[in-house]
Amino acid sequence: MELSGKNAMVVGLGKSGLAVVRFLVGRGANVRVNDQRSADALGDAASEASALGAELILGGHPAEAFDDLELLVVSPGVPPLAVFDEVERRGVPVISEIELAARFIEAPIVAVTGTNGKSTVTSLLGEMCARLGRPVFVGGNLGQPLIDVVGTDAAGADGVVVVELSSFQLERVSEMKAHLAILLNVTPDHLDRYPSFEAYAAAKARIFERQTEDDFAILPADAPDLRELAENGGAIVLFGGRQGEVHVVDGVLIDSASALRVPTGELTLRGSHNVSNACAAALAARLMGVHADDIAEVLREFEGLPHRMQYVATVADVEYIDDSKATNVGAALAAIEGLVGSTGKIVLIAGGVDKGGSYEPLFERMANEGRALVTIGEAAPLIEAAFGGSSLAQGRAGSMNDAVRRAASFAQPGDTVLLAPACSSFDMFRSYAERGEVFQRAVQTLGGHS
Repeated sequence: MELSGKNAMVVGLGKSGLAVVRFLVGRGANVRVNDQRSADALGDAASEASALGAELILGGHPAEAFDDLELLVVSPGVPPLAVFDEVERRGVPVISEIELAARFIEAPIVAVTGTNGKSTVTSLLGEMCARLGRPVFVGGNLGQPLIDVVGTDAAGADGVVVVELSSFQLERVSEMKAHLAILLNVTPDHLDRYPSFEAYAAAKARIFERQTEDDFAILPADAPDLRELAENGGAIVLFGGRQGEVHVVDGVLIDSASALRVPTGELTLRGSHNVSNACAAALAARLMGVHADDIAEVLREFEGLPHRMQYVATVADVEYIDDSKATNVGAALAAIEGLVGSTGKIVLIAGGVDKGGSYEPLFERMANEGRALVTIGEAAPLIEAAFGGSSLAQGRAGSMNDAVRRAASFAQPGDTVLLAPACSSFDMFRSYAERGEVFQRAVQTLGGHS
């Protein structure tokens, strides 16, 4: 793909957008940047883009700014706009950062998507593939933009690229091909962006497009309805359940096609949903040629990622768990289910910005496993309405400190206080990470933890 001298625009100057600006400028393109935010709101990103020589068009999306373009790169956080359709009608490529990067990558791409568990599986796979002795890149939605791998050894034919992909990132891929495409699960999420659950699932399914018979579509064995999403993908292989090539039998994670045997009690990751994540990663790693002993060692050593079922402290015989990354109902359910059998009752802290799903499943699960519910943020009334018929103790908190104190007052010895918000964080916090950090600090202030 020749970029020198081309008129290119990047819409959305977040982390990946700025990385694209750097890349395009480095390839000799004439770059414009468009963002609805002001230069002051964008801060250092706007300053850097301007210093690189990009033309900044800020505060809106004026139609005339999109004239004479030869390439349009849309950042994942930018919603669909009518002007994008008009640009496409003129025959101009409208693509994502992921698609742009993929056109310059020779290495096999191992792509991971799903509503929940993406980051954990991507990180596990990165650790496992590193045992191959080949250059490995790990990034995408997980953190480092995929475009950053271009020009490195990991992008070459001898490398391996492991990338986490959100539905937003998959919306505008057209030529990217994943050698391994992993779909972990699909539960309602982002219904504030998509017109239906089916549209959201269809965006996830784009991960399988352009696969050949030499590629692999990796899916959960206990979700047969997802297989139709991969019907045009590579060879289907399954994980988990009873029929997966990697699954659990009598408390031991086994691979039916290798010598892999790891008792689940030896996994450092917490929660039954993370056992499923481990099965998915182990299967993909074996398909990439990683030896069973290396897979087992990573499974035993990997401690997980921050704010994903992260143990914080035990105070007055009550455990506190930070799962701030549980930004949808499905993730919150998985967190609750992952604790069943290993704790007393659960005191749930939930709330934030509503994403359009139903909270009824939380009510149904907490009816058996819960002790109390503490709500925070904009979605608090919606969650409380779903719990209207519940006998659980309930309270609404105006801050995370207040939420932790209320949760502590409800909890009894042996219980677990779980932050699993089922919502995004942007009403009270800059990110799910900040929300988790504030939760952890609030727990520490309770004192007497061990």
